[in-house]
Amino acid sequence: MSTRFIVLAAGKGTRMKSAMPKVLHPLAGKPLLTHVLDTLAALDPAGVTVVVGHEAEQVKTTIDKDTDHSVQWAAQEQQLGTGHAVQQALEGIAEDDTVLITYGDVPLTRASTYKALLDVCDDQTIGLLTLMMDDPSGYGRIVREGGAIVGVVEQKDASPDQLTITEVNAGVVSIKGRNLISLLADLDNNNAQGEYYLTDIHAQAVRQGLSVQAVHPEDASETDGVNSRVQLAALERVHQLYLAEQLMNSGVTLADPARIDIRGTLVTGTDISIDINCVFTGHCTLGNNVVIGPNCVITDSHIEDNSIIHANCVLESARLGQATNVGPFARLRPGTELAKAARIGNFVETKNTQVGAGSKINHLSYVGDSVLGENVNVGAGTITCNYDGANKHQTVLEDNVHIGSNTALVAPVKVGAGATIGAGSTISRDVPAKKLSLTRSKQTDIDNWTRPSKN
Repeated sequence: MSTRFIVLAAGKGTRMKSAMPKVLHPLAGKPLLTHVLDTLAALDPAGVTVVVGHEAEQVKTTIDKDTDHSVQWAAQEQQLGTGHAVQQALEGIAEDDTVLITYGDVPLTRASTYKALLDVCDDQTIGLLTLMMDDPSGYGRIVREGGAIVGVVEQKDASPDQLTITEVNAGVVSIKGRNLISLLADLDNNNAQGEYYLTDIHAQAVRQGLSVQAVHPEDASETDGVNSRVQLAALERVHQLYLAEQLMNSGVTLADPARIDIRGTLVTGTDISIDINCVFTGHCTLGNNVVIGPNCVITDSHIEDNSIIHANCVLESARLGQATNVGPFARLRPGTELAKAARIGNFVETKNTQVGAGSKINHLSYVGDSVLGENVNVGAGTITCNYDGANKHQTVLEDNVHIGSNTALVAPVKVGAGATIGAGSTISRDVPAKKLSLTRSKQTDIDNWTRPSKN
């Protein structure tokens, strides 16, 4: 006996008004369908079949390329209803398998909810996810007799009395393979939509002596699907608030839990402070006592203990050692590595650069393809001229180098330990250790000079 999952992802999503298939629209930085597959993977299934239809190749290519999920694909060429979609996914389903059926546009169902459905399923029992709603409009109603579920009726097919029912169908089903195969064979499309409803199997099952057991989610948002950009935005905020609560419970202070976005994974230590409007993408780690100022965008970066990132900084694929200090308004591009107590100040951009312990690039500078030793000071307005129009070249500043303001370092170039570069210089050849090097022209003062005036 094995557990197998079927994910229905064939819909076009007309209300999304998009050329992109609905299940590929991102929630927290990854496709809706990927959220579902990630959750299912935690349950260690024997197999997952995803039913695709609209823009099937785009869906398959995206999932196969961007995830490590092993998925069997099934095609629903015509959109003839959920029951018809499941029929396309029966290949490989054995009679003694336990099958769970869910949806690619319902991203927040928890693994614990899926497990509860699997736990109630046996040869005589079908599990069905349901919930109570004050306003059940648009949902299929759960019909009960004597407390037992006897069927599900879609809103368009419901009688006035049935429309008053507030228990609704969330659509997720657990069922034994033999029962699924048998019940799907008897489906018809005699309904207002002319479709083969998966929901019709429940009434059929009861007539055949099976029972339908309701399982309720811990949170109603687990059952929310996405059919429009408005719904997607609402679900984004639900998910982000959930992630924010997890952060706070792990020892992170958030200035406003409603104003943080995590679009990937964020691994944190304790006693961290994150101000408003920060966005974390990819895989990021923050050590203990890290402070992140407002309006920062941090991607695939590692920040060690006691570091401070001031307001309005952008970090991408950067690694920051302990007690580093960055910003405000700094941009650390891929390949930036800061050693302990290094400082990157306001309006500084770095790229593919290693900054040694205690070194500082404090103001208005660009440093790219460079290696800085310890206790180097780079003055305001300094740039490394690392690109000759065809190739990139490296600049090396050894320990205790002092670079004066408005210096251009024309790579490849090396400045020896303890050397000083005078302000306003253009350095195009190596500088020996402990030397003063400058290239300024001699200052000339003109006597009896008259400033021009307007005519």
